[in-house]
Amino acid sequence: MNKAARAGFAKQAPSRLAKRAPSQRQLRVAEEIRHVLSGIFGRGEFRDPDLADARITVTEVRIGPDLKRATAFVIRLGRSDVDALIPALGRATPYLRGQVARALRLRVAPDLTFTPDRALDHAMKIEELMHRPEIARDLHSDAAENPDEPHIPNSA
Repeated sequence: MNKAARAGFAKQAPSRLAKRAPSQRQLRVAEEIRHVLSGIFGRGEFRDPDLADARITVTEVRIGPDLKRATAFVIRLGRSDVDALIPALGRATPYLRGQVARALRLRVAPDLTFTPDRALDHAMKIEELMHRPEIARDLHSDAAENPDEPHIPNSA
């Protein structure tokens, strides 16, 4: 028995639900998948009429630690109706998975799922809130009271 166990500090196994930062390999493979998908969407190589004219951007890909499941976050250029494309992307998933498998040297081609990226919508909502008169007033009054702390300048 080691000292930690005798002292009552037995090492606990990490929780399966605990979030861990992605490994370098996960980040690298996810970025390669994003690059491959972006190229396919840029060329518009689809038979599906719903996807043929769609301008889709892949903003991020997240992949699991076993590299078997990948989630691609997508947006439409200049439009906010990406939700309408998710079923069409689901139909095109076997083709896209095959293209990813050909482009990347992985033991197993990851299963792809597509999710609308809401980060831009969220950022625009925060930006709108920051420019509301009552929020701007509070930010300026806080800056006057605490001149040493950085404040957010008004861009308008």
